[in-house]
Amino acid sequence: MWRTRAAAACVICRSLTNSSYGIKRKSPLQNLHLVSRSIHHPYYPSSKFQRPALRISIQQFSSLNRLPLHKTKLLNVKHGYQSHRNFWLARLASRLLKVRYLILGSAVGGGYTAKKTYDQWKDMIPDLEEYKWIVPDFIWELDELVDFEKLLKALPDADDLAKLLPDFEKIGESLASLKGFLSPGSPGETAFRATDQGYDNDKQFKKGLLGELILLQQQIQQHEEEARRAAGFSSQQKRKVSDKEKIDQLQEELLRTQLKYQRMLERLEKENKELRKLVLQRDDKGIHQRKLKKSLIDMYSEVLDILSDYDASYNTQDHLPRVVVVGDQSAGKTSVLEMIAQARIFPRGSGEMMTRSPVKVTLSEGPHHVALFKDSSREFDLTKEEDLAALRNEIEIRMRNSVKEGCTVSTETISLSVKGPGLQRMVLVDLPGVISTVTSGMAPDTKETIFSISKAYMQNPNAIILCIQDGSVDAERSIVTDLVSQMDPQGKRTIFVLTKVDLAEKNVASPNRIQQIIEGKLFPMKALGYFAVVTGKGNSSESIESIKEYEEEFFQNSKLLKTSMLKAHQVTTKNLSLAVSDCFWKMVRESVEQQADAFKATRFNLETEWKNNYPRLRELDRNELFEKAKNEILDEVISLTQVTPKHWEEMLEKTLWERVSTHVIENIYLPAAQTANSGTFNTTVDIKLKQWTDKQLPNKAVEVAWETLQEEFSRFMTEKKGKEHDDIFDKLKQAVKEETIKRHRWNERAEDSLRVIQHNALEDRSISDKQQWDAAIHFMEETLQSRLKDTESVIEDMVGPNWKKRWLYWVGRTKEQNIRNETKNELEKLIKCNEDHPAYLANDEVTTVRKNLEARGVAVDPCLIKDTWHQIYRRYFLKSALSHCNLCRRGFYYYQRHFVDSELECNDIVLFWRIQRMLAITANTLRQQLTNTEVRRLEKNVKEVLEDFAEDNEKKVMLLTGKRVQLAEDLKKVREIQEKLEAFIEALHQEK
Repeated sequence: MWRTRAAAACVICRSLTNSSYGIKRKSPLQNLHLVSRSIHHPYYPSSKFQRPALRISIQQFSSLNRLPLHKTKLLNVKHGYQSHRNFWLARLASRLLKVRYLILGSAVGGGYTAKKTYDQWKDMIPDLEEYKWIVPDFIWELDELVDFEKLLKALPDADDLAKLLPDFEKIGESLASLKGFLSPGSPGETAFRATDQGYDNDKQFKKGLLGELILLQQQIQQHEEEARRAAGFSSQQKRKVSDKEKIDQLQEELLRTQLKYQRMLERLEKENKELRKLVLQRDDKGIHQRKLKKSLIDMYSEVLDILSDYDASYNTQDHLPRVVVVGDQSAGKTSVLEMIAQARIFPRGSGEMMTRSPVKVTLSEGPHHVALFKDSSREFDLTKEEDLAALRNEIEIRMRNSVKEGCTVSTETISLSVKGPGLQRMVLVDLPGVISTVTSGMAPDTKETIFSISKAYMQNPNAIILCIQDGSVDAERSIVTDLVSQMDPQGKRTIFVLTKVDLAEKNVASPNRIQQIIEGKLFPMKALGYFAVVTGKGNSSESIESIKEYEEEFFQNSKLLKTSMLKAHQVTTKNLSLAVSDCFWKMVRESVEQQADAFKATRFNLETEWKNNYPRLRELDRNELFEKAKNEILDEVISLTQVTPKHWEEMLEKTLWERVSTHVIENIYLPAAQTANSGTFNTTVDIKLKQWTDKQLPNKAVEVAWETLQEEFSRFMTEKKGKEHDDIFDKLKQAVKEETIKRHRWNERAEDSLRVIQHNALEDRSISDKQQWDAAIHFMEETLQSRLKDTESVIEDMVGPNWKKRWLYWVGRTKEQNIRNETKNELEKLIKCNEDHPAYLANDEVTTVRKNLEARGVAVDPCLIKDTWHQIYRRYFLKSALSHCNLCRRGFYYYQRHFVDSELECNDIVLFWRIQRMLAITANTLRQQLTNTEVRRLEKNVKEVLEDFAEDNEKKVMLLTGKRVQLAEDLKKVREIQEKLEAFIEALHQEK
């Protein structure tokens, strides 16, 4: 057989070379097989090396390629006439050529047999394209990062390879065992194919860790196919015990291979994570300190944050993708999110509702594992337990603050960003768990509110629904699956996740039930993919690493995988996060440009509406309008300093006298005027003025000053500025005025200093000139005339209209008014009889008046008589005092002589001069306090109020309202969203 093959090989070679005696031609070596060409002509240039395209499908190759080729020296044999003594050389060369042809023939025959066997097995191996997602994307990009041409040039040449050529005896032994090794059905057949596949991938990846991964991947597919065929055959025919054992053996081998692959993949990911961390740290802390660009996911998250503020009701216009996490209460939503985020960031509770408002979590890659809120600059280090506890506490506080009184859940979204090495980029929204019954302590509408929130997020046609189902409870108790099937009947954007599979495997009597759930046959809903995960043992103190180890250990030993009820790519949260991230970015790429066009059209419509309604006004949004109003208010506060001192003092003096005049007349002047002589009058006045100054006057003066300041401040705030006045600020100005007045407090020391000044002013009795004397008389006359007018009005109300009014206006008196009129007439007679009558009636006088009235048929009560007397005597006294004022106009000369040798006494003029002077000094003192201190403090309070309002968005929305404000606000938001979407789309195209 060896000779036959050698002879055949020689014939083939001679026919191909086609040489003749004495004529040298170029051999058509291009027609030779690559192996033959390598043996015959090691220096012949082979075809140019082309890097094969990276793919999973198996390439055609020969196992003989693994044999290192040595350079062999062939003897130059000349055909033709030779001398007899050279025949032994020819025979020796012929022997050597036979050995060569023997080797060549064996190789060709063996290669043909191997190729035939390989082609048979190749048809049995399924396509591995659907498992392409298992290997990370960056592995397929290695052909762009590694220059294989340089590696090819770095390989040793043929001379160096020739030194490694083995002995011909060893080659013969290898060829002898080749036939048995390649025989169909032999145990080495599978190993042969794996060796060929491994070598081809070694050519692609240069015998590294990546080659091992591809080899293991192909072995996984092969074992799965064998297990599937064996399981299918067992369902059709009765299998023997040996066949079942073979199936079990194949499944165990498949699991071992998968675990080995998983460990290699995790090691590769860990190395990649460290490298990425170093690269990000170098960018963050580089020598040039260059400003890093925002990542794609951060740009996208900003757009969603703006949309959440702009469209609080979540209208259909917002169709940007996000991952919406829904599930029944305590189904494990939060735990799944924490596994994806790789940190225990959410507050936890045993059976109670913890998620009370939507939480938007933006996952992105970064050098450090940190978390921060949208409206805060504080970073929480997720590698430290104290920061994790602080973060959970902050989230719980924000949730409770967002819930309004009388409610259990809130629609307000809490925005959180989590960065870390190896995190999958996506935006997730964790919603409150769906409940079936409202328990005690919950608002009555809690169930309906949670349903409405979930539907609002899921009705977005581009939202990816991550449906979480508790595997440890009966499937019939699920509520969320019906809700999801209503929102996404075709399951085109739903991913189903079965949690607590470890408990399900222990508690469920029939494991096929879990298989039905994962295959989508048990629930009416449809989904893109189905996953089974384990998120811990139920202990809230477990770390993420321990949960990962427990999850991996569980699935290694789980019967669900060993019996092929679950596929390897359907388990672990790692595979889940990869699948969700892929779906998220696929949905983003498909829909983001359409959304940008929609916002562009909305912007055009809003701009057109603004031009038609407000053609001469700038497009000022609420914040810009607030800044404009703030400047106007501050200008008006500054205008208070422009008020003249004379105006301040006139207002203060007038207002203060209006406030204290009643006390001065009723409690000081009238009681003192009833005394018998001037000495008693002055003593009474001094005592009462001292008491008044110590207790009431300073406080009244400060109140008057504060009210005067408020009036002036209000006048400036509400005064219209003509055509430039913008009534859109009126509500804001009114609110600022009220809040400022509420906060302002007058200086407490002002009363003490004012008391001393007022006391000194009232003690002075020396009128220096006639002008002051006349001014005091005029002040007294105005005061008494005002009181007399008031008294006349009171008497008229008591006795009714006089005869003129009764005839002119046809009005009459009531019975009580007739009685009072009769009483008035009787009392006036009493005063005419005694002009020096004291202010009070004696009892016998009251009796006399009553009997006189009864004699005329008028029954009257003594209290009515006294009440009427008070007003009648008051009018008489005021008229007498006014007459006395006229007499005192010429009394300044007697005053300078202290009324010696004169019957005229004008002590009441001196009293009113003292009061007038006290009012003037008090007004001057208060004016100085206003202009020097209080106006500045008021301006400071106004600034504080404006700063507080600027930080309170709800306050600005309430105070700055109207169609104009809302239109400008919408226009600004739409422009901002469109610009950020365009920037995001540009960055997305650059990343592609």
